[in-house]
Order: sequence, then C-alpha cells, then structure tokens
Amino acid sequence: MGEPRTLQTLLIRFPLEDRFVQRLRERFPEISINVTTDDNSFNEQLPTADAIVGWGLSTDDLARATRLCWIQTVGAGVDGIITPELIDSGMLLTNNSGVHAPNIAEHVMALMLAFARRIPHHVRGQDSHTWGHESDRAGVFELSGQTLLVVGLGDIGQALAKRAAAFDMNVVGVRRREGPTPPGVNKVVRDDELLNVVPTADHVAICLPLTPNTTGLFDRKTIAAMKTGSFIYNIGRGDIIDQTALLDALTDGHLAGAGLDVTSPEPLPSDSPLWAAPNMLITSHTSGVTPNYWDRAIVILESNIERYRDGGELLNVVDLTAGY
Repeated sequence: MGEPRTLQTLLIRFPLEDRFVQRLRERFPEISINVTTDDNSFNEQLPTADAIVGWGLSTDDLARATRLCWIQTVGAGVDGIITPELIDSGMLLTNNSGVHAPNIAEHVMALMLAFARRIPHHVRGQDSHTWGHESDRAGVFELSGQTLLVVGLGDIGQALAKRAAAFDMNVVGVRRREGPTPPGVNKVVRDDELLNVVPTADHVAICLPLTPNTTGLFDRKTIAAMKTGSFIYNIGRGDIIDQTALLDALTDGHLAGAGLDVTSPEPLPSDSPLWAAPNMLITSHTSGVTPNYWDRAIVILESNIERYRDGGELLNVVDLTAGY
C-alpha cells in the first residue's frame, strides 16, 4: 500500500445513467463527481479534474489537464488512446477489461453455432420463402469433439474457453505470459508456438488487443498454416488479420468460414469484397453490446476510486509501453 492520493474532483465525460451517478455520489460524498457530455462544459472543468472517466483525451486536452493524474476508460481497448504525449505524461491509465467477457464469449459461441447449424443459409431460405432440400443439410457439423484455439487468454478468452468446454470442445489457449491453466482449457502454449498449433484447430478465435506485436499477426503465412476447412473469428481488432489473405483463403476454399466482429477500417465500406466473401459473417462491432455493461463496470470504477485514494494498486492498469 502506497501513500494516499488526492481525489477531489472526478469528471465523467460519458452519459452515465443517473442511477450509477447517484450510487457514486452516495458512496463517495467527499468527492465532487460531475457528468458532462457537452464540449464547452468539459473544457471548463478539465483543468480542475483529478481523474476522468471517458474514452480518452486528445493531445490538446492532455496539455490542459494540469491536475489530472488518472484516466479510467469506458471501454477495454486502448489502441486509439495511447499517444506519445500520454506515455510521457506519466498518467495512470486503467480500462474496463473483463466487463465485456460474458457477452463477447457468447457472441463467438453464437458465430460458431451459426456455422455448425448453417443458420445464415436457413435465414436466407426464410427470406425467400423457400423450404430446404436434402442437399441443404450438407455441411452441418457438431462442435462437440472439435478443437478451438483461443488466441489470447485474457478475460474474454477465458470466458470463451469455459463456454466452449461446456460444448465438449477441446480448447487450446495461446498466451504471452506463463501462468496456471484456466478452467475449460485443455492445453496452453506460448505465443511463439502459434504456427505449431494453428494447424490442429477446427476453429480459431482471436481475443487479442491491437498492439505492435499483434498487428498483422494473422498474415498470409499464418492463415495458410490453418487447417483446411477450419473457421476463424475475430473480436479483437481488424488490423490483427490480413483481410486480403483472409478473403483469398475463403474464396479458394482453404477456410470454411469467418466471423468478423471487427474490420479495418470501421465502418467497413459498402463496396468492400468482405461483405460478399464466401461463408462470411460480419456483425459490425456489436459483440460488446450488453444491457449489463455498467452493472459490471461500476464495480471496477468504485474499487479503483477506493484504491486510488488509499494509495493502492488499481485494477486493470494499462502498460502504456506494451499497449494493453
């Protein structure tokens, strides 16, 4: 435990529901907690804020935030927040990592089940008022007994592993750091073994943040190493996959399907060939949507306020150099 830190003013630049704002004010009556979505109001209050909850700060904002010591991001991804100026400032940055885990894990399971049961095909049949034929049953498979490779064993990857294990899947995890094997995971390998395990997987789920090390990780070589007829899913960031190589692998039949919740760029242009790629499911960055987001996020924020004031170690501290 370190020395207590001053936290007199917390500025929330986000339309946080009144019930959560009231909850914070009742728990921390000694802190001035202000909410604003107006630029002028934000600009007036920024110089006196000790901490901010929001989507990050611009370089100009950072220069005017003379009292600011801590930023709590609304989301989990910080690839668009970390700047050289932020790194040089020595600012404490925390995120909402883990809040998305249940819903994003369910989203990936939904994509896998959609391919297994050929749901997109049947939806198109319903749209055209066409009853299926025996030939429409071709390509149906079961997840049970298949291998899922979870690339990135953070909160989302671990939540996905537990759900996949409930479907009797063999789950292999890839991560950068050593550590105990999470529940639901049959085997863990280091990230430098990715090319060794990719050929063994029927499904590959990318659950990684975007960093210099993960950008382009699934390039043409890695995609070519995947098992013929396998599926890939990305809920990390679009730039982790070489989308041209992915399109080629879907077109020539090397991959049986892809489920993308993230693309590069976003929004995906209407003329992008990805929209019409064979066996492609695109969900427009919606995996993070959940009505329960702030019910979980408020717990992190409350804990971090207490830890900050008491001089303790905060939850979800971002390594500004590593990028996550």
